[in-house]
Amino acid sequence: MALEVKEPSAVIEKNPTHALAVKNVLFATDFSAASEAALPYAVALCRRFGSTLHMVHVLSEVNVLMATGGVDYVSMGTIYEDANTEAKERMEQLAANLHGIDHHSYLRHGEVWSNLAGVMRDKEVDLIVLGTHGRTGFGKLLLGSVAEDILRHARCPALTVGPRISERVKLPELGAGGAQLAPPELELRQIVCATNLDSNALAVASDAVRLAEEFQARLTLLHVMEDYAKLGNRPGPIDDSLQRLQNLVPSDAALAYVPEVLLEYGSVASTILKVAADREADLLVLGAHAAADMLRSTHLPWSTAHQVIVQAHCPVLTIRG
Repeated sequence: MALEVKEPSAVIEKNPTHALAVKNVLFATDFSAASEAALPYAVALCRRFGSTLHMVHVLSEVNVLMATGGVDYVSMGTIYEDANTEAKERMEQLAANLHGIDHHSYLRHGEVWSNLAGVMRDKEVDLIVLGTHGRTGFGKLLLGSVAEDILRHARCPALTVGPRISERVKLPELGAGGAQLAPPELELRQIVCATNLDSNALAVASDAVRLAEEFQARLTLLHVMEDYAKLGNRPGPIDDSLQRLQNLVPSDAALAYVPEVLLEYGSVASTILKVAADREADLLVLGAHAAADMLRSTHLPWSTAHQVIVQAHCPVLTIRG
């Protein structure tokens, strides 16, 4: 069941007023296939915005020990040294693909999240790009709990690329040793921004609007009401929600198309995924609560956001409020 206000064919003729700046992009990798599938998106965004790409791999003794299945203390030093050498080679291989992109590579040692947070702070990172596995269950993202730390604690938006990305929006892989024939180009024709209309809704919608302006994309603003049994026949909450969605778009927004405002009822995660699939979205935008607030959120708790991220057929941009 849905209520919507839309004018998909109407064109708004305005001059762009909202510049979108992405100066520094961080790409976190553990060298897995899922991780490296996200690299073309980081490269494409850097090419589009003239950004500097910061590639980071963190080598920790815990991860090395787990990968080897457990070894004695004497052997650990040799294994760690070999892992360090291999990591350097892998970073060089990835960097060989970055023709025409200003980039820096970092091989750090120790606790993963603290190292990533340090690079993000020192380099004033505007956007994080990482891949995800399609596993179910709490916290089963690439880099394990580290990806959860990124999405919970990072002060800048994070773009996640999952294994269910459709061929329509999937960017070509970067060839080994720079063998790629053409640089990846990112096209956003349809953006779906899902919001629970809380205190960070305006900030999330503002970024979605700027992206729609930049790419001249269609924009859908979506609010899902999960508990609608008490609404009865009273139109007040419905009208109020639709109006609040419409108010999220600035009056001077230079959008190519009148945004679609959509109110849906049902399970939040599945409804967001269905709306994105029905509209063949190229990007999903979600709001994320600060770490201290996420457990108190009843509309988009971590389990819901996680379901959307790992099951989406397009990249998901998570914005912290």
